[in-house]
Amino acid sequence: MIGALKNMLGFGPSVDLAELVKNGAVIVDVRSKGEYAGGHIRGSVNIPLDTLGNHIKKLKDKNKPIITCCASGMRSASAKGMLKSNGIDDVHNGGGWMSLQNKIN
Repeated sequence: MIGALKNMLGFGPSVDLAELVKNGAVIVDVRSKGEYAGGHIRGSVNIPLDTLGNHIKKLKDKNKPIITCCASGMRSASAKGMLKSNGIDDVHNGGGWMSLQNKIN
């Protein structure tokens, strides 16, 4: 149970996020449009968390790893859980977008 919770929140086994991005992973920023407009990772896709359910099929069709991010890591953890529960297995919580940007550059 604790292991599953850690995994859902992004504290599971370490993944090389920079390598995933280099190999075509999609970064999904789940902050609001206003937050995203204030700064974001170049090439990321903005899908606010409250609309993510409407985009599941589109993300599945990409057939690529997905890295979620937000301001602090809480919404991205929720997004990861939502995507996993809808059949997208290769999804990773990147945490806060600024921290993720530092990890992938």
